Amino acid sequence: DQLGIVILFGAVVALVALLAGYFWASYAGKKYTTSEDTETFTQNISKNIKLPSATKSLLPILIPILLIALRSIATYPAKPFGAGFFYAFLDFTGQPVNALLIGFLLSFLLFPVFNKETLTGWIGDGISAAAPILLITGAGGAFGTILKETQIGETIGNMLAGYQLGIFLPFIIAAAFKTAQGSSTVALVATSALIAPLLSTIGLDSLNGKVLAVMATGAGAMTISHANDSFFWVVTQFSGMDVKTGYKTHTIATLIQGITAIVFIFILSLILL
Repeated sequence: DQLGIVILFGAVVALVALLAGYFWASYAGKKYTTSEDTETFTQNISKNIKLPSATKSLLPILIPILLIALRSIATYPAKPFGAGFFYAFLDFTGQPVNALLIGFLLSFLLFPVFNKETLTGWIGDGISAAAPILLITGAGGAFGTILKETQIGETIGNMLAGYQLGIFLPFIIAAAFKTAQGSSTVALVATSALIAPLLSTIGLDSLNGKVLAVMATGAGAMTISHANDSFFWVVTQFSGMDVKTGYKTHTIATLIQGITAIVFIFILSLILL
C-alpha cells in the first residue's frame, strides 16, 4: 500500500541524482578521453551506411525491460492482470533470463544480411566483449559471498545503531555493503533486513519515514561502484576506458550521485518528518 508513494518519491530523488550525474559527465567528458576516438568511430560508421531503423534498434532493449516490468506488476499480490493465461505468459516471459533471450532473438532483426559469416562475426564480437565482464562478475560475486559469510552486516549494524544518524544510517550501511562487495542487490536486501528493526529507534517508523528510509537505502546501494561491481566493468569495457579512467569518471560519478541523493532526501526529511 506504500508502493505508489515510494515510486513517486523515488522518481523525484532519481531525477535529482540524474541531474548531478549529467553535470559530472559533462565535465568529465571534456577532461578525460578513451581509446575509442571519434575518427575511428566515424570510419566504422561510414563502412555500414545501411543502418537498421530506430524501432528495430530499440526492440531488443525495450521488449525485455517491458516484459520484466509487466511481470513485476502481474505478480503483485493484488494480481492486476488476473491469474489466467496472460498472467502465466508474463510470469514466464518476464523472467530475466527468458526476457533477455527474447531480446537476443529480436536482435537478429538487426542483421543487414543474415548469413553464416555475419552471424559468426557478431556472436564472436559479443563473446569477446562479454567474456571479461562475466569472469570479473563471477570473481566479484565470490568475493561478495566471502564478505557476507563473515557477518560484516551484523557488525556494521551493531556498530552504527548507537549513533543518532537518523536518515543517514540506512545510507551509510547500504554504501558500506555496496563498496565492500559490489552488488547493489545484496546491499539493498541486507540493509533492509538490518534497518527494519531499527526504524522506531532512529525515528523513521512513520509512513513518510519508511518511504525516506527506502530512498536512503537506494541511494547508499549505488555508492560507490568500483572494481568489484560488474556494472563498473560493463561501463569501462564497452566505452574503451582503462581502469584508472574508470575510477576517475564512473566511480566518482556514483559517489556524486549518491551524496546528492542523500542530501536531497535529508532535505525532504526536514519537511516531511
